Amino acid sequence: MNLKKIFAGRIDFFQLLQEQSEYIIKSAHSLASYTLTLNPRDAKEVKALEEQADDKRFELVQDLNKTFITPYDREDIYMLSKSLDDILDYYKTTVKELEIYQIGHSAELTEFMDVLLIASESINNSVCNMKKNPKCAIQYAVKAKKYENKVESLYRHAVAALLESDDIKHIIKMREIYRHLSNCADRIDQASDLICHILIKELS
Repeated sequence: MNLKKIFAGRIDFFQLLQEQSEYIIKSAHSLASYTLTLNPRDAKEVKALEEQADDKRFELVQDLNKTFITPYDREDIYMLSKSLDDILDYYKTTVKELEIYQIGHSAELTEFMDVLLIASESINNSVCNMKKNPKCAIQYAVKAKKYENKVESLYRHAVAALLESDDIKHIIKMREIYRHLSNCADRIDQASDLICHILIKELS
């Protein structure tokens, strides 16, 4: 048996996951700001945060590989980390789409981001409670899923409103942006499911 792997079990995977989820909050706020102002600094911040989060995920995966004892199944930790990373990826690609299409501020984008901010905060709160209060973590995960449903409702109504216009270019551009924001919510939903899956196994 590899003794180095046993002693490496002291690595705090909860802390690594929390640090990764905190990037989601920061990225969501920077994206929300960018949808209001199209300030290049906000776009740059979203991209930088995604890269920093990638580094944190790489650190976690490396630690998983060298650790014998983990608080949950290593596959579950890996998949949760990947799911958190996917959220950040979609925040970054949303910025890229906004940059390409030069979409300015709109009430619809503000509505989307208001909901996604709450969903992102809920995911972060869920991850931060996984160790100390698993039941509370599940409650936050369920809350995040509810806000994902709200984003899907916003998406359907926003697309329906778009189709009332005759401006085909505008329709195509905005639909792509809405689709990316909807995908952000989908990834939040997946992270929520994973958290519930992990914790229900631990509580049973």
